Amino acid sequence: MIELVIADDQQLVRSGFGMIIGAESDMSVVGEATDGAEAVRLAKTLRPHIVLMDVQMPGTDGLEATAEISGMADGPRVIILTTFERDDYVFTALRNGASGFLLKNAPPDTLIEAIRTVASGDALLAPSVTRRLVEEFARRPGAPVSSDAADRLTEREREVLVLLARGMTNAEIAEELFVGEATVKTHVSNVLTKLGLRDRVQAVVFAYENGVVLAGE
Repeated sequence: MIELVIADDQQLVRSGFGMIIGAESDMSVVGEATDGAEAVRLAKTLRPHIVLMDVQMPGTDGLEATAEISGMADGPRVIILTTFERDDYVFTALRNGASGFLLKNAPPDTLIEAIRTVASGDALLAPSVTRRLVEEFARRPGAPVSSDAADRLTEREREVLVLLARGMTNAEIAEELFVGEATVKTHVSNVLTKLGLRDRVQAVVFAYENGVVLAGE
């Protein structure tokens, strides 16, 4: 059973998502929060698998709450509820450990698919989100500094990280490198383990922040 907490200051949003999730036999809403601070408390006490997190809430906002929840040992994953109207929200949420993004007006099947994707340990990083991330780095002054952590990667693992940072799926990476998709999954897993990263989202942020890939490449 995938257990979720919904954090949004609008009752209609919480109720709507709750009805959609409640119709699934393998999902359950175990708590609702009206602000970020309450979301953090529920994440600590209920230990859900996923928190659906709105960004703009009174008091502690969703971005700050995401950082706190992502910092918990074996804490829940966070899916940001967004309209993609603010690029800085996307960038900050990624840096704060969000595992994905979901449009508030997404159809029910998209919501369910997103939850299952993140619950399985993957991340929702659509090419459109990757482009926003690249654009954000391109606007920032100064060149990124290479990290010693990247030196732990083999040449092939580094290639995989670069392609991840360009928003490619495992299937696309497999085609690019002329290897099987299972091999790509192994390389991705090795990259995350060696760099101490949680998922593909963090891998993309790492790649740009540490100069493995430069914006515009």
